[in-house]
Amino acid sequence: MTHSYNITGMTCTGCQAKVNSLLSNIPGITGVDIDLANSKAYITMSHHVDTQTLQAALAPYPKYALSEMHQHHAPTPAFSMDEEDKRSFWETYKPVLLIFGYVSLVSVLISVTGGFGWMTGMRIFMSGFFLVFSFFKMLDITGFADSYSMYDIVAKKFKAWGYIYVFVELALGLAFAVGFNPVLTNVVTLVVMSISIIGVLQSVLNKRKIKCACLGAVFNLPMSTVTIIEDALMIAMSIVMLVAMR
Repeated sequence: MTHSYNITGMTCTGCQAKVNSLLSNIPGITGVDIDLANSKAYITMSHHVDTQTLQAALAPYPKYALSEMHQHHAPTPAFSMDEEDKRSFWETYKPVLLIFGYVSLVSVLISVTGGFGWMTGMRIFMSGFFLVFSFFKMLDITGFADSYSMYDIVAKKFKAWGYIYVFVELALGLAFAVGFNPVLTNVVTLVVMSISIIGVLQSVLNKRKIKCACLGAVFNLPMSTVTIIEDALMIAMSIVMLVAMR
């Protein structure tokens, strides 16, 4: 069942992600969709959660005030996860697919025209992946950190990791670009992405309707198997490169 509420005090995507995170962590809440423009929240519950419990979750942040709407059962919001589900695969994941397409194309062209081997092509791909993804996170680093703390196992307990993660991605992108200490770079990639994929797997397997923070707070992308494939691909590439360097 889904219920609708008014929420005041939200001024940016960072606020949106924070409120989403606070409400999503309440037992019994299976989905939260925040309509920032209209200061509304549409909350799906596995069992009834009273308004006082919702308000208590926001209590540490007094600027956010939640109240019931007169129409208790929510109409479909202007932009909701349900609406995303109705879009085609291409429409939903167009930003990610275009990025992968461009990075793959550049990697192949450089490898083929330059006469480099497949290892160089993979290194270029991984560099482009991390640089592009860190760029979008940098556009709203606070919004990313808030969104990331909703599902990442480290960021949930240590929110600063969301900020650090952006710079780790940037550093890995630069390291792959210049070929810095390939063993160390791939080991760090393997560890970081393996930790990252745990939270993604938990969210997807638990069917939590939350937004993926892979492209920061710029795009509204649902958490899905596509997110798992992204992380798994980088893990697989780092393993292959480590094995090939032995």
